[in-house]
Amino acid sequence: MIRKRKHVISIGISATFLGIFFFFITLNNVHTDTYDIARFSTAGETIRSPITIENEQETERKTRETVQSVPDRFNISTEITQERVNYIEEVFDAIATLESEELGEKENEDDKETNGDRLVPLSNQEKVNRLKQILSEPITESLENETLIQLIISPQDDREAGRKLFVENLETVLNNGVRTENIQSAISEINQSIKYATLNEELKQPLTELSKFAVVENSFFDVEQTQEARKEAASNVDPVVIRAGEVIVQEGQTITNEIYEELNLVGLLDGQRNFFPAIGLALLIFLICSMIGYELYLLMKENKLEKGKLISIIGISILIISVLKLVSLFLTSENQIFYIVPIATGAFLLKLLINERVAIIFTALFSIISGIIFNGEIAGSLNIEAVIYFFFSQLAALTFLTNVKDRTSILKSGFGVMVVNIITILLFVFLTFEKYDLIDLLIQTSFGIISAFLSVVLTIGLLPFFETVLGVLTDIKLLQLSNPNQPLLKKLLTETPGTYHHSVMVANISETACEAVGANGLLARVGAYYHDIGKTVRPQYFIENQMSNRNPHDFIDPKESAKIIISHPYDGAKQLKKYKLPKEIIDIAEQHHGTSLLKFFYYKEKEKEKEREEVGQIDESIFRYPGPKPQTKEAAIICICDSVEAAVRSLNEPTEDKIEEIVAAIINDRMTDGQLDESPLTLKELKIINRTICGTLKGIFHSRIQYPLKEAK
Repeated sequence: MIRKRKHVISIGISATFLGIFFFFITLNNVHTDTYDIARFSTAGETIRSPITIENEQETERKTRETVQSVPDRFNISTEITQERVNYIEEVFDAIATLESEELGEKENEDDKETNGDRLVPLSNQEKVNRLKQILSEPITESLENETLIQLIISPQDDREAGRKLFVENLETVLNNGVRTENIQSAISEINQSIKYATLNEELKQPLTELSKFAVVENSFFDVEQTQEARKEAASNVDPVVIRAGEVIVQEGQTITNEIYEELNLVGLLDGQRNFFPAIGLALLIFLICSMIGYELYLLMKENKLEKGKLISIIGISILIISVLKLVSLFLTSENQIFYIVPIATGAFLLKLLINERVAIIFTALFSIISGIIFNGEIAGSLNIEAVIYFFFSQLAALTFLTNVKDRTSILKSGFGVMVVNIITILLFVFLTFEKYDLIDLLIQTSFGIISAFLSVVLTIGLLPFFETVLGVLTDIKLLQLSNPNQPLLKKLLTETPGTYHHSVMVANISETACEAVGANGLLARVGAYYHDIGKTVRPQYFIENQMSNRNPHDFIDPKESAKIIISHPYDGAKQLKKYKLPKEIIDIAEQHHGTSLLKFFYYKEKEKEKEREEVGQIDESIFRYPGPKPQTKEAAIICICDSVEAAVRSLNEPTEDKIEEIVAAIINDRMTDGQLDESPLTLKELKIINRTICGTLKGIFHSRIQYPLKEAK
């Protein structure tokens, strides 16, 4: 319980430390400088807007000007237009009718002359009088007699040509709308057409007078249409927005009243506004650190949060974020230098040192933070290109790094990262409307190639540091330790061949059992190789190394024998520490017997007491290993498999039934003796381990064909 509490405190301190680091390294990306500037002074530097905000005052002014520029809307009365055209048509039609009547009377006059009666022709005044009798009242009241006379006396062909010209121009003018203030200009427009027309000069004068009568107001102000047009114009006005990064004032420019108001609007004159971005950043960092703390807690629950791993996570996070910040100092609006950041290094290292889940979580968190770091120090903005690029680059590293047991797989994964980097860069190029020169395109894609190359180099270079200095055990390190050429394994093989064979058998069984319950099979295999390395101190005291020699335990006291046997886990731990092997391997060597009882020598001591007829209580602790008990799944499984392999190997005929019986008995013995109490193994997992061990042993000790012996000749 105390240990768990210490782990929780360590997690809290670590997450808090990372949070403080993230906050201060990104603070200047959301914090903006403020200026003490007076109106009409000279700007000492170029000042850009830190935020995107609408200039409501300027938008209102622009809207007002737009509304004022909207012309009034008028309704043109088609009824009035048609009425005036009809009046003109009526005048010409009436004159035509009058002429027809006069022509008919002339024919009758010719008939009367034959009979001796002659009619007197009508005078012009009489014609006008007759004309007024048939014309509408508005016409007769408005037109002068002289105008009508001039129209009457004009030749018919000229009059028809004048009529056509006049009506066409009248319709055009009226259809365009005639308001009170432009009646005279409308009349002048018709008169100009008459003036330059190829008409009889005597006809132009009455037509000019006729225009004064025909042209009247027919266009009237429409309040509703005007208001609607103004509303539409106002709605189409785009708001005046000051964009983040937009230059408000250039160096050496005078601070006009308008510029001063813009500086005030974006908060560059008010230092209090900087608190709000800082609060927003703090909330983001809190969420990020909560995720980190939760992931560390899950590792703790699985007993995988060693001190070295915790320091590795902190160190990798600081390294990656520091590199991002360093490169951001050289970022300009003209370049995309963030493409060169070897961010895939973090994904590689976290997957190799911790696990894939942690690597994925930190991939997302690093990408989010990069969006802030590369925002050009514009508060409230994120560089989405950087977020996407870094996310896919890291995700490619995790995807292509499939074999974490081989250092060359890092190099192969680097090629995958390079391809994804280039594709992502081209994606951004083709999504924009900007045209890129071939040389610019090559430069940017080369950044992606360099990023992948640096990621591989840094990963290969930093991995030994974490493995050796911080003692983080990786699969690659385990494979190196499993090499038979390792000094301790060579020593085990040459000095204790029986123990070496036993260790290999335990390794095979343990690895299979661990993988069946989701434990680290490779760790179990390598741990099993070294678990009995302590037997090299006194190899002749262990039965598998005695060959045909006499058993030295037959000549010494059981207590002394127990002392020798019990010492081998701790002798082994000392040797492992001397050769600086990982703590996980040392723990397996120390814990693989737990606090179990050396039953053989314990009962041998009891028999001796009976023979001596001595009555006394034997101190059982002398014949028990001092522990500790197995703390991990791997150590607990090796504890079981160590005893199982030795027991099965001692059988003359290891049948399937005997194997199952021995395995079940040993597991039950370990449980009842409390040796598995401190390990995270569950009863369900123990059943799976039982089945797996039995299956593996049956495969090893399968029945063989009895080959016939060659007859002697």
